[in-house]
Parts: sequence; C-alpha cells; structure tokens
Amino acid sequence: MACARVPLDEQQVTESGPFGKECTLPALHPDRKEDHCFVPYKPPPEDGSPAEVEEFLEFARFIIEDLEWLLALPHDKFWCQVVFDESLQTCLDSYLRHAPRSLDLTALPSSPAVAEMQRSIHRMVFLTFLRMATHKESKENFLTPSVFGEIIYENFLFDIPKILDLCVLFGKGNSQLLHKMIDNIFTQQPSYYSDLGETVPTVLQVFDSILDKCGLQCEGATAIEPMKLNAHKQPTAMTMSQQDLLDIILYLSDSTSTIHAFMDIFPAACTTFHAHGFLGRLTSFYETAVPDLEKAVRKRNFGDKGLQDDLWKRLSHSCRKMVETAHLLLHHTCLQPILEGRENMHTFAEELLQHFTSFLPEKRFLSDYDEQFPISDDISLLQQAIPVIDETRTSYLLQGVESVWDSMGRQRSLNQTRPKASSLLSANQGAVGGATAAFVDDFRPQDDQEPGGERVKGAEAMLDVPQKGNNGEVCPLSAAELESLLSCIRDLLPDLGEGFLLACLQEYNYNTELVINNILEDRLAPNLDKLDRAMPRPVKEELPNVLTNRSNVFDDDEFDVFRRDQVDMSRVWKGRRKGPNTREMLDDKRHIAEQRARYQAYEMVVDEVVIEPGETAASYGLDDYDDEYDDTYDMNQVGANDLDGDSLLNRRPFTIPQVLRKGNKAEEESEEEEEEEPLQNNTNRDQFVQDPALLRERAEARRAAMQQRKGFRPERTSNVVGQPKGRGQTLDTFLDRRKKETNKSRVSNHSRRTMADRKRNKGMIPS
Repeated sequence: MACARVPLDEQQVTESGPFGKECTLPALHPDRKEDHCFVPYKPPPEDGSPAEVEEFLEFARFIIEDLEWLLALPHDKFWCQVVFDESLQTCLDSYLRHAPRSLDLTALPSSPAVAEMQRSIHRMVFLTFLRMATHKESKENFLTPSVFGEIIYENFLFDIPKILDLCVLFGKGNSQLLHKMIDNIFTQQPSYYSDLGETVPTVLQVFDSILDKCGLQCEGATAIEPMKLNAHKQPTAMTMSQQDLLDIILYLSDSTSTIHAFMDIFPAACTTFHAHGFLGRLTSFYETAVPDLEKAVRKRNFGDKGLQDDLWKRLSHSCRKMVETAHLLLHHTCLQPILEGRENMHTFAEELLQHFTSFLPEKRFLSDYDEQFPISDDISLLQQAIPVIDETRTSYLLQGVESVWDSMGRQRSLNQTRPKASSLLSANQGAVGGATAAFVDDFRPQDDQEPGGERVKGAEAMLDVPQKGNNGEVCPLSAAELESLLSCIRDLLPDLGEGFLLACLQEYNYNTELVINNILEDRLAPNLDKLDRAMPRPVKEELPNVLTNRSNVFDDDEFDVFRRDQVDMSRVWKGRRKGPNTREMLDDKRHIAEQRARYQAYEMVVDEVVIEPGETAASYGLDDYDDEYDDTYDMNQVGANDLDGDSLLNRRPFTIPQVLRKGNKAEEESEEEEEEEPLQNNTNRDQFVQDPALLRERAEARRAAMQQRKGFRPERTSNVVGQPKGRGQTLDTFLDRRKKETNKSRVSNHSRRTMADRKRNKGMIPS
C-alpha cells in the first residue's frame, strides 16, 4: 500500500514478479501499465447510412467503456496508464482532431442515438483531460507540482495545439474549469509560455496562407517566395474552384474560433499575442481578405443554395470572432490595467489611443468593430479614469470614426446599448453534463500550499441546486440574442424542441448554463417536466387588421369614413378655413338690429291715463285697493303741480342709446342741437379709448405728487463730459467717470477690461 502524505512520484510499490518473486518498483513504472487497447475516434457519418451509423455507434460504445474503465482506476494506476499507454493518447488526439465543432453540429444527422452517443463521448473525453490536468486529487493522492509539470511536458500529455482544441471544443459550457486547468498547466510548467510564443508566428502564417491562396497581400505579411515575371497569375476568390473557396472559408472559420476561444478562456495569453504584433496583422488581414471573400460568396454561382448559405454563415461567424478577438486583446492589455488602477496608467492609455488611431485607415474593420464595441464607450472610460487625457486627440478619434461610417455609406444601429462580448460569452455558456459535477466533486484541484486547503471552485452552477429566475412575462433580450441562446443550447442538445427550450429559458431567467445543467441532471422544475421535450416553437399570432380593429376618438362620429359612406365635405377643409375676416365680423351689426325692437318698447312713457266716456277705472286696473301698497308708487302726483318748484312732469324725453341708433346723420345733428349744455371739454364719455398722451400726462402728475409726499429725491444726472480740458474738473465729474469705467462691462463688450488683464497676465499680450 502507498504511504499517506507521500507524492506519487516518490512512492514505491511491491508487486509479485513473473516467477512469483516480489520486486519493488516505483509507483510510476511502465510495467504497472495494464494491457488495454483504446479505439481511435471517428466522427459521426454525414450521409447517415444505416451501416455507417451502426459502425459509429459500435466504435463510440467501445470508447465510452474504455474511458469509464480508465476513470475508475486508482490514482497511481491512472497515471501509469496515461503516461505509458500510447493507444490512449492516440484515442484522445483523434477526438480533439476530428470532433465536430459548434458550426459542424448542425450538419450532422439528427438521429437521437447518434446525438446521445456523441454527447457521451464528449463528456468522457473532457473528464479524462480534467483528471490529467489535476495534480492533486486528495490529501493522499497527489503529485509533486514540479514533477507533474515535467510529466505532462515531456510526455506531450498537453501541448499548445491540444490546449487550443480543448478551448474550442469544451469552452462554451466549462469556461471556468478550463481556465483553472490551463492556468494550472502553465503555472506548474512555465515552459508552455515559451511554446506559446513560438506558436504565435505559426498562427500568423494562417493569415498569410489564406491571402496567398486568394492572390492578396496585406501590410506586414511576409512573402513566402517572390513572384516570377513569367509565372501564371494567382487565382482569386472569384476565379478559384468552388472546393478551394470552401476549404479556405472552413479553414478561416476554424482558426478564428479557436484563437478567440483560447484568448477568452485564458486571458494571460493575450500578452504573448500582443507582444508579437498580432492585433495589427489581424486588422490588416480583415481589411484585405474579408471584402473579397464576401464578394465571392455573394456573386459566385453555387449550384447548391444551401452551400452558399452555409458559407455565408461561416464567413460572418469568422468576422465576428476576429472583431471579438481584437476587443479581447485591447481589453486585457490596455483597458484592464487602467480599470484596475495599475501604475503607468498613462502608458496604457497612450497605447490604447495609438491602437484606435491605427484603426482609422482600416475602414471596414473599424466600422464593424465600432458597431459591436463602440469606441466612444472606451474613450468615455478613459476620460473617467484619467481626467487629464488629451481632449483634442479623443475628439479627433471620434470624428474619424464618424467619417468612416459616412464613407462606408452605413448607418449606426439605433440600439447603442449593446451587451459586451464578455457578457454575451458568459450568457452563452452551457454545461458538458451531469457526470461532470460528480467527477468535479471527487477530483477537484486543491490548494497546493496546504493539503487541507480550500478547494478550487469550478462549475458552481452544476454543483448548486436548481435556481429559479424572475419568470417575467416580458423577455429582457432582443430577438437576435434569444436566437443566439437557443442555438447555443441546440448545439449540445439538438433533439430538444425550440418551444421547450424557450420555456426553460424563461423559467431560469435566460441562463443557458443553468438550463443545460438542469436538463442533463433531470432536475427541471415540475412545470417543465410536464412539457413535451420535442415541443416546437409556438407560431406567432398575426396582428389584427388595423382598419377593422381600431379604436380612437373618431369612432361613429360624422367624420368616421370607415363606417359612413357620405361625409359633409363642407365641414372639411385644408389649411386655414376660408370665411369672414376680422373686419367683416366687426362690421356685422345684425345683433344690434335684433336688440333695437326691444328698446323701442320703452320709448313712449305714459304719465296720465285718460279715461274715455263710458269707461271706468276698473277697466284699467285702477280701482283695486291694496292696503300693503306703498304710497310711493301712487299715481296721484302729490305736489307735482306746485308752483314753488319745477314741475315733475317736465321730464327729459326718453333717449335711445347711441349704440342702438341708426346711422342717420340728420337725426344725430338735430338731437345735438336740442342739448342745452354741450360738452365743453375734450373728454367724450362715449369714447372707447382716451388719448394716450393725456393719460401719460395724468400718470406723470400723480407720480410727481407721490414722490413729493414721500420726500423722494430724484437721482442726479450723470455728467462725465465735464469742463474743457485744462480748466479742472469737479468732484462729481470725477466720481461719474470712475463709476462709468467700473460698470461699463454691464453693456456692450462685456468684461473687456477683465479679459484684457487676464490675457496680459498669461503672456498672450506683450506688456
């Protein structure tokens, strides 16, 4: 038995030899390897013939059983098998090389058995690599970190190409675990950093080879061989064969996806790529190759329309990944140090502005980058972190971006609040499967310094109980983001219907990682378990006709043309209605003529009633006596005819108001002659508006009287002219001049004296 608390590389085991003799061997020894042959992996068949499907299922079953046997081995046996069994490494390498990527899963046959078997192999391969990257499984089972680094490096258990393939294959659902795996590998074996530095030029050759195949050359690319004068012209994207164009786009799609996945999962690699000028080569390649490839895919004649759509989708995917890769490089090498407040923040800000300035000639790349990651947002972050940043330079950059949009003839999208790449990537993460959680619980990397230390946290969503989201009625995501989440889940679970996935996303607040984990673990909410897993997406209800189903203020009125056949067009006009103007309305005196008859009834006043012979007073209602009647209203004119006073009967005749009179000048003149005392002053009582000059004169008199009562002393008139020069000036003139000099900024030429002194103090005006 192995001793506790002793690393595996120092342990010795005693086993019986071939002749029954016991011998002592190191725990890691080739003789301790089990004779087990691992079958290489073959991808699922594309045409889906029964014979090929059966062959794939049989090979896949062998691989799953072999890997389950391998993971069940104890710690020492597992490492002996991993280090010394070449067939195991061949099996794992074949899967990394031939396993379908995310864009290839849509082209595979939709057989449930094939999909389930592919998911099982995917899960078992990931668990195997996860255990291989763990040097400390428990307090008793662990390797010395330095020895672990030597083992994985010298035996090529991990290398840069394998790590790149691991990122692109398993990055969507296990980014946290992959980050810890790769970080542990690079930490225990720093030689991988030098290998990564040697790999970057090889990655740059990918761009050079694509440009060479397309007959293009970008700035900074290294020409493999000078072209001879008598050499044939290099074929372009429009003239090359259809198969060559397909290979180039597939090659570009796979390369860009792999590089982006590696940088996103292991951000420490961004520094190495940035040191080799990867960003500048990437933007030049984008500007040179992408327009030609897009033109070829659009304008070439493809016999299969589905092939053309697939190529366009892969090319668009490559463009998006290149833009996101450029953003990752800028974020982790320039923006992140500024946001963390590191030293030399001005150096990082200067480098970021320099990169943005270098993007200005690359118009196509700059417009696509600014559409996905607005440069104005990054500059706003810079201005908040470093207030003393050069505003002239930032304004120049923003104006350059606007001019690029104008020169490209494109318009910005209205939704400027786009989610960042980091949030989209975190939202698009799923999970490998339920067995991953069980394996992580048993074999999780632990703290190297203390055996009983805290375990490294990974895949928290897979270890926690199912969480429930807000379950809101309104989807917080746009249609494009929702389609992205659905495609992410269907890449791993293609047999599920979109209607079922939409219900799961709504239940778990659109968290794809939680949805995938709960589906694989069969831990869905009870209301989701009752749904059909193949349920299609519900059909959108067509909106009702606007003309037949409308509701507004004009319903059933005289202008409702949708329910009335005839409308009084005299009530409808365009612009200003034609009718009587203001002068015509004022000249209309019809209402005066209507009131004239009413006042004429009061024109004749009868003071005495003459009783004709044969009539009595009772016929006139004069005989009734009322004791309560006031004598004031008696008809008897008591004292009316006395000679000591004017007769009450000599009354002024009834006069019709002037406004009700007819426009007869003769009558008016005759009435004016009958007046005994004509008006002597200029004020006419019937005058509508008095003389304004007279009103002002009266107001001025009232104001002077009030000021005199209050003892108000009027302000002295300012005199700044004074006497002629040489005769001396009074004190009042001196004070008035100083007051004018002090307060002259209140009128024209504001603060000219203050501003002149300010310019002179700053040295702008020579003294």
